[in-house]
Amino acid sequence: MNQQPKERSAAFVGYLFDRCQKDKGFAARLRRADNPATEYQCWDTLAAFGVNLEFTAERQPFALIAAALARSKININGTSTLGQAIAGCYEEGNKSDQAKARLRRLLACDQTDELCRILRPLLSLIQNRAKNQLDYALLLSDVCRFFYAGQSVKARWAQQFYGKSVVQDAEDQ
Repeated sequence: MNQQPKERSAAFVGYLFDRCQKDKGFAARLRRADNPATEYQCWDTLAAFGVNLEFTAERQPFALIAAALARSKININGTSTLGQAIAGCYEEGNKSDQAKARLRRLLACDQTDELCRILRPLLSLIQNRAKNQLDYALLLSDVCRFFYAGQSVKARWAQQFYGKSVVQDAEDQ
């Protein structure tokens, strides 16, 4: 996989953090981006980053991350992976039955739209309870890849959750 998708994810997330700090109306529109009825309010921003608005599996991840980022109380991108963030929401970490149940539900997803539906409340939980801030650019890259390489993405999330060292995907090398 070439670096362009990761660079686009990082550029998109960086732009959103910067713009949300400066323009509260923009942030308010983005907070509604993960609702199918109001998602269109962020389409201008998505289109500016080359998102194919007709391709749901590409549009939904960008809208989901835009809404989550606009709802967050942070000003810069974090460093925590999704698996680490889920574990970080619970005192017992990856030993918590609730954390394991949330991870299992995430790993049971087969399609991008289902994944985005499951991630929406999970991202709220992470924002409210996780000790370390989430890396939204990495998450966006993973959710975009889910359509093409779902098993690989799920395996990485599980490795991140259980604290195993993550081996680089062949396409990332």
